[in-house]
Amino acid sequence: MSGFVSDAQIVSVGEKGLEGVLRLPSGALGLVVFAHGAGSSHRSVRNNFVAEELGKRAIATLLFDLLTEEETLDRANVFDIALLSTRMIEAIEWVRGNPDIPDLPIGLFGASTGAAAALVAAARAPSDIAAVVSRGGRPDLAGDMLAQVRAPVLLIVGGRDYQVLGLNKAAAEQLSAPWLLRIVPGATHLFEEPGALEQVVALAGDWFEQHLRQAGGGT
Repeated sequence: MSGFVSDAQIVSVGEKGLEGVLRLPSGALGLVVFAHGAGSSHRSVRNNFVAEELGKRAIATLLFDLLTEEETLDRANVFDIALLSTRMIEAIEWVRGNPDIPDLPIGLFGASTGAAAALVAAARAPSDIAAVVSRGGRPDLAGDMLAQVRAPVLLIVGGRDYQVLGLNKAAAEQLSAPWLLRIVPGATHLFEEPGALEQVVALAGDWFEQHLRQAGGGT
């Protein structure tokens, strides 16, 4: 691993060398891999804010580009949930195989279409994933894989993100894993309203702390 951005290390993930940012606080209780939404990247301001705040709770994070620059030129790839979930699996394998990263319980944090990729990855690697959080996500795009998710799922939706809220409610009913739907009052899809993203951080942080500790054998 090479390079630093503040407390973050610039990393190259998987065989395709996808650019990413790894934050690894001392004494980390778990590691959360992020899946950004369509048109975003590991530089997402919102996801980096969430990652920095999780770091204050001793939760390590990995944000990375799910596609190469060439792949992003084909708009269809941005919505290819099967491809994106494969990249999530490859990132998890990269984490597990990296001698510089402790053996930690893993959580997944997905935003928008990335939430579907995270849920499909959780379904495909049930023994590897301790918890999933969706922020303004499209879990419905995970389709039949929702029923195969075993990790507890937290769905966070803005109260004014009406269409996505409906989709989340319908998708939640297809989950066989424990799940919780939390609505941030007055927030729209990107949680741009004052204090909205801070509420996302609080909800996600509590969820990850609880389930990563349990997976790690803590209380």
